[in-house]
Amino acid sequence: REVFLAIWIGIFGLLAFYLFGKITLPHDDSLKNISVGRMLLGLLVLSFTIYMIPGLWGAPVKIISAFAPPLIYSESPTGFAHNTAVGTSETNLPKGAEIGPNGIIAFSSYDDGIAHAKLVNKAILLDFTGRACQNCRLMESNVWSDANILKILKNDIVLVSLYCDERTKLPLSSTYFSEDTGTEITTIGQKWTEFQRLKFQTNARPYYVLMDTNEKVLNEPAGYTPDIKKYQAWLQTGLSNFKR
Repeated sequence: REVFLAIWIGIFGLLAFYLFGKITLPHDDSLKNISVGRMLLGLLVLSFTIYMIPGLWGAPVKIISAFAPPLIYSESPTGFAHNTAVGTSETNLPKGAEIGPNGIIAFSSYDDGIAHAKLVNKAILLDFTGRACQNCRLMESNVWSDANILKILKNDIVLVSLYCDERTKLPLSSTYFSEDTGTEITTIGQKWTEFQRLKFQTNARPYYVLMDTNEKVLNEPAGYTPDIKKYQAWLQTGLSNFKR
């Protein structure tokens, strides 16, 4: 994440200097005065450059959250000044779990997630996502980070994040052919894409499904929902249908 931000800071910093006439290219005309439009654009670019700088120390920089790697890929994953709302220091994780976005405990294995949900008797949130999914990153940084939603995700559900573009190869003994297309499924991402397509008739990302411990869907699945109140209402509706 820091390398990505450093590159962007360098590029936009140089662009700001160019717009202010401090840098010229070989074929540029001589610049005696800067137009108002160019000055305003330069100030905008410079402001954006300065805005990104704290990201080198873990600040969320939400404006570019769809493009930058998430905080879990940072050298300071606990966030700016070790903000526990972003990260977590938990070490005793359940089997198959890892620290996901915003410090939420997440499972990348469907079976491990279901098993843990039965153990703790909590609803399951299936998160069909992707490593290169911009809308997924926007949901994680702008919606999941909301205090009310984060409380639900950390305390009331078991998160199972299935990366549909994961390129890790399946063991040879686990490869198989699609039931209807005949395509050979050789990667983890293909496995979860096939699972989503066959079970829910879609391959949209992000795609959220709330289920009970018997794998019964609790309410209508949701896709990209940038409205925090709507997403919170969707979570609460599904949880209200969950029979403990």
